[in-house]
Amino acid sequence: MRRMVLNAALGRTARARRDPAEALTAWRERLRATLATADGEPDAADWAFAEDLGFLLQCFAAVPELTPLGWTIQLRSAQQRFENRLRVKWIHARNPLVGAAPVESPVFVVGLPRAAGSLAHRVLAASPGHRGPLLWELQRTGLDDAGRSRNAVERQVTALRRLAPDYDAVRPLWADRPEESTEVLWRTLAPLACAPLPDDFRHDLDQSDVTGDYQYLKQVLQVLQYGERPRRWILRSPWDVAHLDVIRHVFPDAVFVWMHRDPVFAVPSFCSLVERLTALHCKEADPAAIGRQWLPILADAIERGRKLRRSLPEGTVADVNHHRFTGYPHEFAPLLFERIGAEWTLSDRNGLNAILDDPARSKPHAYTLERYGLDKAEVCAAFGDYRQEVADLRG
Repeated sequence: MRRMVLNAALGRTARARRDPAEALTAWRERLRATLATADGEPDAADWAFAEDLGFLLQCFAAVPELTPLGWTIQLRSAQQRFENRLRVKWIHARNPLVGAAPVESPVFVVGLPRAAGSLAHRVLAASPGHRGPLLWELQRTGLDDAGRSRNAVERQVTALRRLAPDYDAVRPLWADRPEESTEVLWRTLAPLACAPLPDDFRHDLDQSDVTGDYQYLKQVLQVLQYGERPRRWILRSPWDVAHLDVIRHVFPDAVFVWMHRDPVFAVPSFCSLVERLTALHCKEADPAAIGRQWLPILADAIERGRKLRRSLPEGTVADVNHHRFTGYPHEFAPLLFERIGAEWTLSDRNGLNAILDDPARSKPHAYTLERYGLDKAEVCAAFGDYRQEVADLRG
């Protein structure tokens, strides 16, 4: 009901959602407003970033089922991303020491979405010697006004929770908890989880060089760690698995924690998340279309990651089985710490207990392959021998 009322209220102000040309005009108006209050001038890379965001908004405007709410969410997100980029750039320009500090031995949690990556991320980031970037830090990166920034993001999260309680039950967001670095990476498949975007989006994405994304991520981390005691960054994005080579180029001493889950279960779980996110942006969500779209995408990402890891130095990847880690965390969390060269302490054990006891953890939700027009044979064929690799990890 809240969504229906809000869509009705936003209808007149969100007319640009119906036409890609009008969408681009609306975006340029937002850019002018942002630049009027910016501390610095954008360079060529910043303008290219703005063009990428404009193209993305045009792709959303080409979706017939896009709602006023869906358009408003994406337009606001694009503006926040551009504002944040300019702010990070200004901080680096004002204080060269920010960019001079290294980001040492970061840990990237990779694998299929819905493969216990969030749990591993939280457990690793909770360690006193580690650090995971918080949601508000990724959206409003800066050295000042931390309280105001945190409160602003918390208000947005609260609004989302009210508008989409079914999504929040599966993928809860918290302003002051470690969150995916997707919040600052922009050349990812994340927008496709919000709406069935036209083929131009995938084509453009496939031709893109994501090196700039991870260089920007590094700049964000340098801002966040400036003036703090050195800690090891724990990072996560479901799209990292297809870019292991780029990550190692930008972060030469990065290591990876690869969370493995049987695709027969991971795929429908992710599709259920996409269905809820699409319902927030579009008038209707077609489960069968979601399944057809995402099965090859997820399979291709895993296959690309498997090929890329062959060129990585030995010991760079720590393989973790979803079933073991979620079923016996007190046994396998210490082993994971050992694999990445970290010490497991009493503080870490207490932190794990607090995470497991947290009532806000994602609750189990029902999902089936059949709902998304898929069957076990199709998933097995798409992922080839990867299922056997996952099974071998279970021992």
